[in-house]
Amino acid sequence: MTASTDKTGPGLTADNVGISFEATDLADPRLDPAQSNLGEQLKSLGSPALRFGGNALDRRTFWTSKGEKPKHGEKTTITPDDLKRLKKLVGVTGSSVTIGIPLGTYDPKRGADMAAHAVDILGDSLVGLAIGNEPNGYTVKDVPSGAVRGKGWNKDKYVEQLEVYAKAIHAKRPDAPIIGPDVYDGAWMEAFAGSGVKHKKAISQHWYQLYECDSSQVPGRGPQAANLIDPLAKKAAKKNLGIGKSKADDAGLPLWLEETGPTSCPGTNDTSLTNASALWAADYTMYAATLGVERMAMHSMLGACNGGAPMSLICDPADHGDRSNAFQVRPNMLGLRLLVPSLGGHFTRTSVSGGGNMSAYTVVKNDGRTLVTTVINANDAAKVGGNPVTVSMPAGFSVSSASQVFGESNDVKSATQVVPANPLPASVPFSGDGAGGSSSASPSGGASSSPASSGGVGDDGKLRIDLAGSSVTVFVMSKG
Repeated sequence: MTASTDKTGPGLTADNVGISFEATDLADPRLDPAQSNLGEQLKSLGSPALRFGGNALDRRTFWTSKGEKPKHGEKTTITPDDLKRLKKLVGVTGSSVTIGIPLGTYDPKRGADMAAHAVDILGDSLVGLAIGNEPNGYTVKDVPSGAVRGKGWNKDKYVEQLEVYAKAIHAKRPDAPIIGPDVYDGAWMEAFAGSGVKHKKAISQHWYQLYECDSSQVPGRGPQAANLIDPLAKKAAKKNLGIGKSKADDAGLPLWLEETGPTSCPGTNDTSLTNASALWAADYTMYAATLGVERMAMHSMLGACNGGAPMSLICDPADHGDRSNAFQVRPNMLGLRLLVPSLGGHFTRTSVSGGGNMSAYTVVKNDGRTLVTTVINANDAAKVGGNPVTVSMPAGFSVSSASQVFGESNDVKSATQVVPANPLPASVPFSGDGAGGSSSASPSGGASSSPASSGGVGDDGKLRIDLAGSSVTVFVMSKG
């Protein structure tokens, strides 16, 4: 692998590492940092983008600032006090926030009231209001609480109602930022972009990596762990995110991936519990950023670890039906945590030769004095053990620390391990050709099946190291 300081374009910001919640989670008292460890867990992602929406927005969420009861059977009531609690969370995490305004039940006046309170309470941390969630699916019956529009619903009628809502919102708060359409379909993105809505802030897209729920084909788009890390996954991401990027570019707006995740398949699917999801989360987030996605949120919920949404980054370890105040993290969140050292950097030219299913990203930051290289080794540790890797750094740089997440295999569930950031040890395993005398080394998780302590940084300035399969490794390199 060869890392350089040659910038290639986009950067990686705090908003590229984010988490999406169901709108009903706004009513959860554990959003208050004093009531749970949620703020602490979120802060481990830097200052993550926060988004509240999902299917619950239009089907189970009722807003009132006057103490009213739900009008159409909505299960969860959201009030200004809930937004004030969110403001406390934002105060701890430093996050930017996007919030959905319910459109399932047509009520522009109520929507404008919610928007005005969100603007007033959240202030500068509120960067976008989404009017409705996935309006292209409003006639679909096989989602929780079913269809919210009749057969005649289409993107033109969506635009009509969108414009009425936006006009009502801007009558109360003229500068309120509006994002949309929170769908995958490019035609609906064009409809949003071409609408008369003022203060459009971004094109918001939804997309899930594995969505063919009845498929067992590998490689493919079915909900199998191997499909998360197959090279086909990146081809699919490039194609599908490219749809959103092209529509955003045409509209002169940034592309925000407001809802995404490993799989949209319902029920007991546990692909997202595998170690592969940690590798995927890191790789997909970095790759999407290189494609021009400026904001990303992995869809989650404040549900139970046992029985809750399997793709959620975090979960409640209490028995289903009970609650605790100590949320746990899942493998995909462990993968995202490794990206924090790269935040604030610009991507540079990084090349990979050989190595099988491996990829790498480098960012430069601190006025060119720091390089951070993230290496995803998706070769299955159960089959290959590890791979000898030679990293060529620009002249004057040396490795100051390394960190890693890894598992015994790609498929192992809820068993991803963490090697925290530390200086490289004195002895470095390296089983490849060209060992050149070591002066520093790698995380302890990264030994191959036939290690030899002959790695490290050689006289030629190259780092030679065995990296475990089924791992993500981050090298922080400093100049001088």
